[in-house]
Amino acid sequence: MAVLASFGRDRPSQNLSQIAHRTGLPISTAHRVVGELAEWGALERGDDGTWYVGLRLWEIASVCPRGQILRDVARPYMQDLYEGTHENIQLAVREGTELVFVERIAGHRSVDLMTNVGDRFPLAATGMGRVLLAHAPADIQDAVLGEPLHAYTSHTVTDPRTLRAQLTRIRRDHYLVSDRQLSETTVAVATPVRIGTTGPVHAALGIVVTARGVAAARTLRDPLMRAAQGISVELGRRAGVD
Repeated sequence: MAVLASFGRDRPSQNLSQIAHRTGLPISTAHRVVGELAEWGALERGDDGTWYVGLRLWEIASVCPRGQILRDVARPYMQDLYEGTHENIQLAVREGTELVFVERIAGHRSVDLMTNVGDRFPLAATGMGRVLLAHAPADIQDAVLGEPLHAYTSHTVTDPRTLRAQLTRIRRDHYLVSDRQLSETTVAVATPVRIGTTGPVHAALGIVVTARGVAAARTLRDPLMRAAQGISVELGRRAGVD
């Protein structure tokens, strides 16, 4: 697992020495483990001799119930939302104190994003992350707000008290307009996705638009919330709850 975890979006391929260095394994052990993973199909070797994640590992990961069921339910609603807005539509879940993007629909005319499916960000860094943080257990909120908050732009909220007040408003209003918090060029509108109409928050759904469209972003709240409601109802139906 340590060998697999040494790969990432910023390290899609590595040679054996790099794998050994990043995992702390002896080169002989790294060689053996890499060989076993390659034989199973979790790693593949490129023409230049470096190793990268194999297709079989992706095939296994793609059937993860937490992501697959959510994506299957959400995708039609995300597609409808995209057809109505032609903006970036994103879906994310919380894992610990981080947000993980699990699905995205983006058009060639949409604003460029810093995020991709599979990317992780601190919960406080994005609008969708803050929606998830607002509905996270108290210990998760305390852990996030108890650490120094990174300023990605000059607009990023980094004061814990200000952010805690924002989380209260998110729980009250059921959405957030995140103005240039992660990037100077983007504004996001985000809302929670539940399991059932009143069940626990399972994910966050968001629309990302250019920062020049901050006023228009607020008009996207209603279609976004309708889509999230539809996803929530269907997730609840599948889970057998209202």
